[in-house]
Amino acid sequence: MIATRDDAKLTRVIADFPILAKPTSRGKRLVYLDSAATAQKPRAVIDALVHYYENDNANIHRGVYELAERATDMFEGARAKVATFINAAEPAEIIWTRNATEAMNLVAMTWGTTNLRPGDVILTTQLEHHSNLVPWQLLAAKTGAELRFIPAAFDGTLVLDDLDALLRGAKLVAFTHVSNTIGSISPVAELVARAHAVGAVVLVDGAQSVPHMPVDVQALDIDFLAVSGHKMCGPTGIGFLYGKRALLEAMPPFLTGGDMIRSVSYETTTFNELPWKFEAGTSNIADAIALGAAVDYLSALGMEWVRAHEIAITRYALERLQPLAARGLDVYGPADAQARAGVISFNFADIHAHDLASILDTEGVCVRAGHHCTMPLMEKMGWPATARASFYLYNTEADVDMLITALEKAATVFGIA
Repeated sequence: MIATRDDAKLTRVIADFPILAKPTSRGKRLVYLDSAATAQKPRAVIDALVHYYENDNANIHRGVYELAERATDMFEGARAKVATFINAAEPAEIIWTRNATEAMNLVAMTWGTTNLRPGDVILTTQLEHHSNLVPWQLLAAKTGAELRFIPAAFDGTLVLDDLDALLRGAKLVAFTHVSNTIGSISPVAELVARAHAVGAVVLVDGAQSVPHMPVDVQALDIDFLAVSGHKMCGPTGIGFLYGKRALLEAMPPFLTGGDMIRSVSYETTTFNELPWKFEAGTSNIADAIALGAAVDYLSALGMEWVRAHEIAITRYALERLQPLAARGLDVYGPADAQARAGVISFNFADIHAHDLASILDTEGVCVRAGHHCTMPLMEKMGWPATARASFYLYNTEADVDMLITALEKAATVFGIA
């Protein structure tokens, strides 16, 4: 069943996001279809951020006065909420970072430089965001490891025919759960199992999955998971790295100073226990607390509901886009809405993606245009750029209908019959 704008729960969800009630500067209803870049924020998250600064602002872990203790409790409470949300074994396995990018760089600079040697293999895929590619390129250059790639088919599905050969010598397997460009979903359980069978450690880029579907790190046996808070209704500038305790304990610190210190003399330093070993300096306290509010919000909705809603909206969008194929619209990614996340990349005849996004913007429809931080993938596929519509829990059939109307306007402007 397709969720619609008349669904009572969906109506309540939309009302939770203040920005969606505000028209564009052209007087159009805002149709926000760029949640793969960043999600909009519900009132509960905005209020949590303001509440901290108005009522609880103090530095954490250091003060014995009531205000500092209250701030510390809220900060660590948010960590516990995140741990529960992804089913980590304990809150200490959650490391606060600025975003998924920093989380992956943390692993590269600590676990990677400690464990990789010349001749070892880092295996990733052809789908990756630059954040899950460039750190491994630099790590390979630094350690002498070899970088290999699991190929991707034109619809974004991974081609696993030669996986056994690609895994020979692998010490690290790093891949995206969901492609931010095409929306295809990687077979996480299979990849993790086969990587572990050859003794490799697995890092999953969860930036596009954790906000949109249930993710259980223990059930999937993931070693590291990197997530950005701003894509899951939280603020920008906060994210987290999940890591198994044994791995995190064996890793050297990433940055030094502040809370990651246990004791210091002029000659030597000992480091704090998990998770604070990796959290140097004053943390992003307010945004961590607000991310905890985002986790509360998503948990109350239910991630099964979020996923089902996105499948329904994506299916409806694919159906509505299909007739435009006769006029030159090319849609990329898996044809089955259940095999993809709520991300649809497309090109329309000979209209450049940036021009297309500009026309859609005049109708209040916000889509992303460009290479989506996946330049190697775009080159492989032969796309100079694509337009990308990405859906989330607050999108409706009416939003999809507005997208179609805006595309038809673009066809008229560019003389497409």
